[in-house]
Amino acid sequence: MKKLREFIWPLIGLAAVVVSIYLLWHQLQGLSIADVEASLKAIPPHRYALAALSTLVAYGALAWYDRIALIHLGVKGISWLFVSLCSFTTYALSHNIGASVFSGALVRYRAYTSKGLSAAQVAVLVALCSFTFGLGTMLLGGLVLTLQPDLLARLTGILPAVMTNPATARILGAGLLGVVALYVIGSVLHLKPLTIRSFKLAYPRPNVMLRQLIAAPLELLGAAGIIYFALPEAGNPGFLVVLAVFLASFSAALASHAPGGLGVFELVFITAMPDLPKVDVLAAVLIFRLFYLLLPFAMAIVVVLLFERGRLAAAIRGKAQVPPAVPAAPVDGPGIKPDLPAEPVRKVG
Repeated sequence: MKKLREFIWPLIGLAAVVVSIYLLWHQLQGLSIADVEASLKAIPPHRYALAALSTLVAYGALAWYDRIALIHLGVKGISWLFVSLCSFTTYALSHNIGASVFSGALVRYRAYTSKGLSAAQVAVLVALCSFTFGLGTMLLGGLVLTLQPDLLARLTGILPAVMTNPATARILGAGLLGVVALYVIGSVLHLKPLTIRSFKLAYPRPNVMLRQLIAAPLELLGAAGIIYFALPEAGNPGFLVVLAVFLASFSAALASHAPGGLGVFELVFITAMPDLPKVDVLAAVLIFRLFYLLLPFAMAIVVVLLFERGRLAAAIRGKAQVPPAVPAAPVDGPGIKPDLPAEPVRKVG
């Protein structure tokens, strides 16, 4: 059964890509490459610059995810530059390859163990980063659905009819905000860890929780901003609508397990933007893929090669040293664990 499960998710992702591309092909019938090129050329240079700035905001917030997790673990002494490069490489690879938990854990393990972290600490770091992203999605999704519940009507034909009903959307939004509120209360009141079978979720300190509530929405706002600035100003439905559609498209892409959400993201986004020419929406999505996925992916490969080359060269020269130990995180289960005690922590790096 374990071997079977290893093949199920890749097969589901492949099926999602095939079906989505087939449906997308029907959506885009009549468009030509020349149409797309004309739409890309019509985007003003300053809008490209704003889209690039939004990309920097998104990846800067993703680097903050790692920094927040290190604060939670009580680890000090790792430079912002190292954390930023590690985070950038992790997300650039996982966004394109898919299986973000696996690829994220692998890259972070190679990087952070070189700075003295244990495998258990890296596992906690990966789990907290994933939870931070989920927290931001719930927070922004809850706000959007509560304030503008009719936005889900744009996904009619993709979602079941009951989900596109404004009353249902507002209830769902309130539920998402309720989960976030419970997490905040648990952190402030230092409640006991929530245990579900072998999974344990320990509430972090309030200063860590507050950082999570800022960093995660900031990353999503930056990512959505790439598409918003790439869309034409005439007929642009506004940032709130773009954000709502982006959250739905990105969530669908993640759920599909398709590599990079290929086809799934485009299908949902174009379908949910009927008030704009399809060629303009397609051009904006292509800009998003270029700025947020493809260019970072190419840069991440270079970073990984340079990192591994450096470690190999050090090993060959016989100068590889065993990094100093970092106090082990109090891990007694596979979930996110409590913060370390307040005793001094040896610097690493």
